[in-house]
Amino acid sequence: MPLIHGTNDRVVEPARIRLAAAGAAVVTVGAGLGLRAVTAGSLAKYGGDALYTILLLALVVLVAPRVTPLTAAVSALAISWGVEFLQLSEMTAELSQRSTVTRLVLGSTFNPPDLLWYAVGAAAGWLVHTAVRPYPARRHTGPS
Repeated sequence: MPLIHGTNDRVVEPARIRLAAAGAAVVTVGAGLGLRAVTAGSLAKYGGDALYTILLLALVVLVAPRVTPLTAAVSALAISWGVEFLQLSEMTAELSQRSTVTRLVLGSTFNPPDLLWYAVGAAAGWLVHTAVRPYPARRHTGPS
């Protein structure tokens, strides 16, 4: 298994990064469910939007453990926005009526403020990923 050299000459295996990303995904789902259980209204709705994008960021890292924080955040934001714009079609609303899981994943109605809250989630996820990332983006070893 290839190794990733971290700061202070630490070596981190992609499997460990994937495990951390899976843990982050579980914690994020728990936070979303907890938020819905103890709050209502705008806080639950828009907090859930931000957490949705954070969950997607964790899933991106799970699939691609060497991804940079910026690429993970932009990818998660693009997916979130794509799903939101997909809600403009009648297909999404129809599928959401048939399945609770589909409604949770795809939503049902387009809501422009959601786009902002997805960006908030992507920014928060980027900050956390940058802070906990076990390895530098690139080490420059050649001449300047």
